[in-house]
Amino acid sequence: MSTGRGASAGLAQPALQFAMTGAVPYHPGTVSAKRSTLGPRPVLFACLVVALAGAGCSVRRTAVNALGDALAGGTSAWAADDDPELIRDATPFALKTIESLLAESPRHRGLLLAASGGFTQYSYAFVHAEADFVEDTDFERARALRARARRLYLRARDYGLRGLDAAHPGFPAALRRDPAAALAPLTPADVPALYWTAAAWGALISLAKDDGAVAADLPLVGAMLFRAAELDESWGGGSVHDLLLAYEGGRPVAGGGSPERARRHLDRALEISSGRRASPLVGFAETVSVAAQERREFESLLRRALAVDADAAPEFRLANLVAQKRARWLLGRVDELFIE
Repeated sequence: MSTGRGASAGLAQPALQFAMTGAVPYHPGTVSAKRSTLGPRPVLFACLVVALAGAGCSVRRTAVNALGDALAGGTSAWAADDDPELIRDATPFALKTIESLLAESPRHRGLLLAASGGFTQYSYAFVHAEADFVEDTDFERARALRARARRLYLRARDYGLRGLDAAHPGFPAALRRDPAAALAPLTPADVPALYWTAAAWGALISLAKDDGAVAADLPLVGAMLFRAAELDESWGGGSVHDLLLAYEGGRPVAGGGSPERARRHLDRALEISSGRRASPLVGFAETVSVAAQERREFESLLRRALAVDADAAPEFRLANLVAQKRARWLLGRVDELFIE
């Protein structure tokens, strides 16, 4: 699982739907680097953190920053893994290691980005999606999983805002005052943080339908996504277009949504990724095709998603496997989703 060039969650209509994409991770100071933000050998890092506990403050901070750089820019093994269950079991330890390092170096941008993206992906792939899968057989467990997912998305969003604040002091408050002015100074190097913060925030909103204060932040999510697309639409194989198709297609037309604009984002995501990512297809099918009751299109898109060769693009392998699992689940519910 990687936080540099992936996205997060596939959520139910008519809320925002985020489709988990693949990843070529980001390291502070670069726009693309093929390194995993969760990083290699988390046990080794954790042991080193413990060993540093007795060091002097400045020495410890320097060492922690060095470890943070390494952990935030490890290998691409997580995103390329072919065993989602293995990643599910390993990720919590890696995330807690990142949080331990952040306790020592609270404004380390690489660690804040890794935490934001990592918690977003973990919440979607292994908590929020699981709630969808079990709801028909265990409603109480599904409700508990969604409550947990909401807390994890909130944590991810806050780490993302902290990272943007570390790069641009005062950014969170400025975003609420005047989104356009706050986003104007950002550069392509800020796209990963923008992306993960918006993904977590949108997913959080989708689980807070009963909280008007949270839902009122949806325009801020849209502003961040549009700015990210302006800065670098090709980042993450066009991942930002996945979120934009959900943003446009997941809102009613009366609320400013547009199925036509959502379709353009689908086409652009597929074009940029050369059709190597399944998630745009799954996201559009679940968001737009269901709302329009286009059953034939829905089934066609999901079959195309299942036809994506997960091994053809290792950097997207894990994300494609997660998206394809959702595609199979959705195909199994087609009679519930469409009224003939």
